[in-house]
Amino acid sequence: MELWYTEKQTENHGITTKISETLYTEQTEFQKIDIINTNQFGRMLVLDGMVMTTDVDEFVYHEMISHVALNTHPNPKKVLVVGGGDGGAIREIVKHPSVEKAVLAEIDGGVIESCKKFFPAIASALTGNPRVDVQVIDGVKHIHDHKGEYDVIMVDSTEPVGP
Repeated sequence: MELWYTEKQTENHGITTKISETLYTEQTEFQKIDIINTNQFGRMLVLDGMVMTTDVDEFVYHEMISHVALNTHPNPKKVLVVGGGDGGAIREIVKHPSVEKAVLAEIDGGVIESCKKFFPAIASALTGNPRVDVQVIDGVKHIHDHKGEYDVIMVDSTEPVGP
């Protein structure tokens, strides 16, 4: 039996790809996490039925969300990423030598742990980097509690239907 994944993006458009294997499924307090293997995109992280990242093209998103923002700041030293539990944005942020501290505020620890296991190249900066501080917390609350503390704040959260 063939399995296919389809994400409807608008009333008249969506993407469909063949699933070669379901690697992981978990329903957390916040969302459903699916990690599937596809022939076209490699491994794919799906949260609440929406693709968040894939092995093949993750660099396009993570490089753009990170480098553009950091290159517009004259001296980014402390950076906050709200969401981004896959670790890709953090991986790119720590490539900037001026960054002394990069904080990840991810509400769902299940995303972080599953990405460490199934997307180790993307999540590589989440462990063992002294400049990275991974916190399983509500990012919006964290921003309110730490006003003026960050040079750059990036929002790498799920679609509005998620947490």
